[in-house]
Amino acid sequence: MGLVIDLDICVGCHACAVNCKEWNTGGHSAPLPDHDPYGADAWGVWFNRVHSFEAGEGADGRTVHFPKSCLHCEQPACVTVCPTGASYKRAEDGIVLVNADTCIGCKLCSWACPYGAREFDRDEGVMKKCTLCIDRIYNENLEESARVPACVSTCPVGARHFGDLGDAASPVSRLVAERGGYDLMPELGYQPVNKYLPPRAPKRHAGSTGSPAQLKPADEDLSGAGLMLRWVDRLLSR
Repeated sequence: MGLVIDLDICVGCHACAVNCKEWNTGGHSAPLPDHDPYGADAWGVWFNRVHSFEAGEGADGRTVHFPKSCLHCEQPACVTVCPTGASYKRAEDGIVLVNADTCIGCKLCSWACPYGAREFDRDEGVMKKCTLCIDRIYNENLEESARVPACVSTCPVGARHFGDLGDAASPVSRLVAERGGYDLMPELGYQPVNKYLPPRAPKRHAGSTGSPAQLKPADEDLSGAGLMLRWVDRLLSR
């Protein structure tokens, strides 16, 4: 089981991070500390974080919002290095979890994870991480449509998808195939289950929602009505 995240339509609103925090602070790995959130030394545990980057130059430049959480790798380095076996990957669904009862807080898993997806809970002295909301996706007291991770349920633009990426015929697997979804840093060989869908190429023609295009006026009407229509045309083409 895993996530597919569409970088083309993520708007960086952080709704996924906030809902993740709210659900999981009372869930499987609860509580998630959040100390001095508005102070100079704010710290806490967040399973999902959103980073924003400026990519490209000039007309090709754009802001890319990049949500990041545990990728539930097929070959997880965090599990390999854990000296107590507290970090483990479940055989039935591939979800990587931490057993807080046997975790000693040595942080080896956080050093081994190349994606920076581990969080240290200073209050309890243990490592915590995304669980794909296992207490939600298998909760039969919820409507079937609600049995998805909190981040997926709250995304206002539908940039997050959840499903069985081990099944080539599943909706998420087909989405990855159709859109050229990719692994994060595949050269490392950890085979992350979560996939990212790349941003689409910006649109260039007049009337698109991409970068401004050089507009050709439909006519040379310089009357008040003609000028107004040309102004509206330019506005909508930005």
